[in-house]
Amino acid sequence: MYHQPVLKNRRTVLERAEKFISDVYFTDCNLRGRWWTCWFKITLSIPESWRGKEVHLLWESDGEAMVWRDGQPVQGLTKDGEKTSYVLSDCLRDEDPHRVMLYVEMACNGLFGAGQGSMIAAPDPNRRFSVQRAELVVFNRDVRELLTDFEMLVDIVKELGEGEQRSYQALFTVNEMVNLCDPSDPSSFSEARSLAHSFFSQRNGESQHTVHAMGHCHIDSAWLWPYEETIRKCGRSWVTVIRLMEKNPEFVFTCSQAQQFQWVKSWYPGLFSEIQKYVKKGQFIPVGGTWVEMDGNLPSGESMVRQFLEGQRFFDQEFGIHCKEFWLPDTFGYSAQLPQIMQGCGITNFLTQKLSWNLVNTFPHNTFFWEGLDGSKVLTHFPPGNSYVMKGKIEDVMKTVKNNKDKGRANHSAALFGFGDGGGGPTQLMLDRLHRIKDSDGLPKVLISSPDQLFSLLHADSALLCTWTGELFLELHNGTYTTQAQIKQGNRQCESLLHDVEMASCLALCQDRTFEYPTEKLKQLWRLLLLNQFHDVIPGSCIEMVVEDALRYYEDIRSDGAALLHNACGALGSKGNAAGVFNSLPWERNEVIQIEDENIYVVTLLTTTSYLMLWYLWQYTREVQIEDVVYNSCDINKLPSIAPFVGFREAMADSSQGNQFVMFDDVPLYWDAWDVMDYHLQTRKPVQEVVHPVRVVSSGGLRGSVSFSLRISEKSIITQEIVMDAMCPYIKFNTEVKWAESHKFLKVEFPVRVHSSNATYEIQFGHLQRPTHRNTSWDWARFEWCCFNDQHNFGVALLNDCKYGYSVHKNTMTLSLLRAPKAPDANADMGTHHFTYAIMPHSGSFQDASVIQCAYNLNFPLRLIQCSPDIVPWSAFSINTEAVILETIKQAEDSKGTLVLRLYESHGSSVTATLSTSLPVREAWHCDLLEKQDPTRPACITSEGVTLNFSPFQIVSLLLVL
Repeated sequence: MYHQPVLKNRRTVLERAEKFISDVYFTDCNLRGRWWTCWFKITLSIPESWRGKEVHLLWESDGEAMVWRDGQPVQGLTKDGEKTSYVLSDCLRDEDPHRVMLYVEMACNGLFGAGQGSMIAAPDPNRRFSVQRAELVVFNRDVRELLTDFEMLVDIVKELGEGEQRSYQALFTVNEMVNLCDPSDPSSFSEARSLAHSFFSQRNGESQHTVHAMGHCHIDSAWLWPYEETIRKCGRSWVTVIRLMEKNPEFVFTCSQAQQFQWVKSWYPGLFSEIQKYVKKGQFIPVGGTWVEMDGNLPSGESMVRQFLEGQRFFDQEFGIHCKEFWLPDTFGYSAQLPQIMQGCGITNFLTQKLSWNLVNTFPHNTFFWEGLDGSKVLTHFPPGNSYVMKGKIEDVMKTVKNNKDKGRANHSAALFGFGDGGGGPTQLMLDRLHRIKDSDGLPKVLISSPDQLFSLLHADSALLCTWTGELFLELHNGTYTTQAQIKQGNRQCESLLHDVEMASCLALCQDRTFEYPTEKLKQLWRLLLLNQFHDVIPGSCIEMVVEDALRYYEDIRSDGAALLHNACGALGSKGNAAGVFNSLPWERNEVIQIEDENIYVVTLLTTTSYLMLWYLWQYTREVQIEDVVYNSCDINKLPSIAPFVGFREAMADSSQGNQFVMFDDVPLYWDAWDVMDYHLQTRKPVQEVVHPVRVVSSGGLRGSVSFSLRISEKSIITQEIVMDAMCPYIKFNTEVKWAESHKFLKVEFPVRVHSSNATYEIQFGHLQRPTHRNTSWDWARFEWCCFNDQHNFGVALLNDCKYGYSVHKNTMTLSLLRAPKAPDANADMGTHHFTYAIMPHSGSFQDASVIQCAYNLNFPLRLIQCSPDIVPWSAFSINTEAVILETIKQAEDSKGTLVLRLYESHGSSVTATLSTSLPVREAWHCDLLEKQDPTRPACITSEGVTLNFSPFQIVSLLLVL
């Protein structure tokens, strides 16, 4: 056979092949122009002459759509997701229906919402969506297959580059295919395809890296669209996956988030039944084990446990499976306690990729062991392609190999393919691409695989893997610790309320045999709370419609939770009319509380985890005296009668103002609601304009307080009451901010008389040290941290009731209060905010000063209840060491006569603790975080209580059989 000489100019040869398959250029004479179409209505009439042909409904629109047939969803359609056709017949036969009635459900949003101009823009109510093409077509599969051959070969040429022999072999092959192929003569396609097949059939050696390709469809449970639209996204995406499985028995699809499965079960029961069938086949694989893909920093430790408890139980009940891997591709950082929580939930593997977004430093590993706060380890994999929305292209598999930072240590990597974030999922074209290169010389091996296969191979060859200790900090999206303050406040308050409801209900169960533990209602409320902890909701990186949904869910939790707490406390207090109080924390508390209708203050000395009557303890040992003072300043170390009370003056740095409000310009590079950049620190402006000078509100007795107001701008004002209670070791700052700013950041600063290279930050079930200096790029990239409550190692603690953003630089402690981004919610944080923070000087270590207990006291208020006048004060639990915190008391999921107690060591010490209880405990067993009893570990019960041994930051769960 005669061959035309191959031109030496690489660019012209390459671009010739690209244009031959272009869907933009020269479509009148290239392969893209070979469709045979006719127009159709929803009532379709297929021509008899199409017998033996593959017939599709072609639908192109800029909105998402779903095809319904015979009352069932059958196919998702989205132009952006490369799903523009529904197969009516693979090969039209006489017995096939030639008249078909279909319904197409189309949404007024695309894969990424309905913003105008920018992906993260707020939804535009005036944006219009249209159908561009609605046609009945004959699909020429030979053309599609040949197009895929061309595309893959062209990509090999580009990705391998001029330095690789295999690149030139691909170039010459694709050029010869163009020579052979005549778009107007289908008989020429076969010979061209034969050349491609010969190329792809040349095999690799055994040492080649293996890419484990897994179908994936990351669907944000809410983001640029509301929760309800997510339900439809799940239906559209997953029904398409089922259609692919019918035609591709080797296809494997991984899918996380039990909440989304629950939605599909409720809205699309027929589809859910199909999913269950393919789960049994091992093709549709539920992963992750959590209710939603939650934020990795902001939920409490108990909330993180409940994510796994609800998720794993759902997957077990509906599919009979237990997830072995935590699946969290997209979140904004990872708590150092997650490895221990994972292990406690039966999970040994972890997959994510978000640290590839680091702005400053490149994370050094892709496959490694992650060691948590207590020493627990999990095998962790970051897909080296740095994406969970791959398309099965040459670029994807080559990036997976080239980016692998553990070459020589790990020879297997994941590649998650399918449209994601807004749903969509894999396509047949992606599967066809991967099939061609499953074992082709010059490329990594590609295996359609599952998480179990991947992690089993990684475990088997893990001897050389490195270990990363401590939190996985994302050097980006630090603004999410502050954005949408009302969501964060709702989360903190509802976590506290559900904690108290469960505890009160357990005690009521023990006191009143007629009391019914509200199992189903609590599950419903917990699931609402867990849903709002999704990684674009609680961080505040969502549209206004989602914020409205989230705040409504918090109100539902508050309303229903308050009713449950009232019922439980009624059972505890015999439902009398005397004033009582319920303490849900396991230590004695000396606090001033207010009875609003009588406007009096009372100091209560409470026994642990208990309730009692207020009138028993109307006593106090020290009054507060506030003299009449008026200052045109909010600098509280100038208030002489407050400062000496708690050593505040001694704690503040010389010539510095404590409680200094400061404003910053806050304009990130792109991700508005997500990011705060380091350069914002250069725009610091103190808030100094006084509206109302300091005045005395309460000058003596049990509570002393002063108030003042400051003007932030013409539109925004701060009003604050500084409160000092008798016997309280900290000063509270009850704050109201009327906020109407744009791209501004409000913080409050406390320069302290302490010099330390590290500060202590509380996280889930423990605390860790972080530097106060900026010696290295790793240090200065962490100018904003996530924390619940912050303690300086010696001297001063800064506490709060609903804030998460902190920084400590040198001797200045800073609490982030409010931001004002404009995308994707143009009204983010506008309005009035109420919150409290507190400053607590102390001597000795924060452990000795009971700082952790004080932080709990601030967040778990004593709750006023009604009780019988003759009720006897009663304590249910106590612990003989402050190092151990009794975090949770709840009824066991599978046993009405059993309580679950969760405790953790909070000081970073090894300790033996005794848990004393007045409840009639018959047996005590250790269990995991999913409440599975360990038959080899009965807890030691003595006359003094249950004896427990703790290592530093260890979480211990117990089953107490009553």
